[in-house]
Amino acid sequence: MKSTSQLHFEEVTPSNRTEIEKLEIFSEQSGFIESVSACLQEADALDLWRPVGIYDGSTLIGFAMYGFFPELGELWLDRLLIDKRYQHKGYGGQAVLALLDRLSTEYGKDTIYLSVYGDNTGAIQLYQRIGFCFNGRYDTKGERIMEYHVKKEAAPQASRTNL
Repeated sequence: MKSTSQLHFEEVTPSNRTEIEKLEIFSEQSGFIESVSACLQEADALDLWRPVGIYDGSTLIGFAMYGFFPELGELWLDRLLIDKRYQHKGYGGQAVLALLDRLSTEYGKDTIYLSVYGDNTGAIQLYQRIGFCFNGRYDTKGERIMEYHVKKEAAPQASRTNL
């Protein structure tokens, strides 16, 4: 897998929006995620969404969108797309791990949700390897909901000599 040292996120702005909208997936993946343009239109209409470009150094490799729903108290990693030119290079897993870190730090939530179509086996396997589990719920489009529980680092134990 690629190192996350150069992997970073940039908010979608007028200066990078056109480039981000040009990201493509393979045709057989088109039923699993909306187009980037449709995602950005949704983000424009509902300001709780945070759309970001995923970059390896200065190279745009993907797109993600996340948001916190205060009425539900739920933090969602709602969209993730790696451009077809960069798939199968380890970017998907690294992007999810980096996003989980970003979301848990930014929002301070212990649980992060996402939804996935049951026949999107590649994504399901990736999410399960990272630690997502199905919770038995379905979203409004019939996608299965998965959740990730942020692992808290154990507080350092004080030794008797330090007391």
